[in-house]
Amino acid sequence: MADDSHILVVDDDARLRGLLGRFLAENGFRVTVAENALEARDKLRFMHPDLMVLDVMMPGESGLSLTESLRRDHSGLPVLLLTARGAPEDRIAGFEAGADDYLHKPFEPRELVLRIRAMLRRVVPASSGPVRLGTAIFDAERGELRAPEGTIHLTGGEVALLSALAHRPNEVLSREDLVEVLGMDGGAERAIDVQVTRLRRKIEPDPREPRFLHTVRGRGYVLKPGA
Repeated sequence: MADDSHILVVDDDARLRGLLGRFLAENGFRVTVAENALEARDKLRFMHPDLMVLDVMMPGESGLSLTESLRRDHSGLPVLLLTARGAPEDRIAGFEAGADDYLHKPFEPRELVLRIRAMLRRVVPASSGPVRLGTAIFDAERGELRAPEGTIHLTGGEVALLSALAHRPNEVLSREDLVEVLGMDGGAERAIDVQVTRLRRKIEPDPREPRFLHTVRGRGYVLKPGA
């Protein structure tokens, strides 16, 4: 995706919000800013940004709550969370809420730009064609999971993960492989487990007894398509 992508920046810190807006604009992005979750919701009613940069700790509704709400509404808008909390459990909470990436404050603005660009191009080449998962069909090129009852909404992170696995069906991919493919930080293997759990809820008849997305103990994950 080109650098004229539209980014929504949501942060209650006016100084940081202004700095991020200017820096992203200088790097070719179109930028809209909001000072809290309520203003972000208002803007999302009439605009469709390509990605949202969202502060976790804000007065009123938190960034985690807004992210969870977007996912409940089946929004696939990529979300990059900003937070002063960098403990592993905080990062996991962000991914469980539905975030696609997580950046710890303070950070270099250049790193934010690189992460945004990585998220926007996080499309893994499709395999020879759509992949059947029971009654559902995953089209990696379109990033769509279609079932008889309609399209099953996937987040950007879920599309990227399922695309990576579908591109190499019946092949075990380690957590480290998936971290690299998805452009995540080293040490984010636990976040892969969280994404897998969420994805199974959408593709498996019984997530507790997976038919398609299997764990290979000590090695990683493998996707086994089939009817």
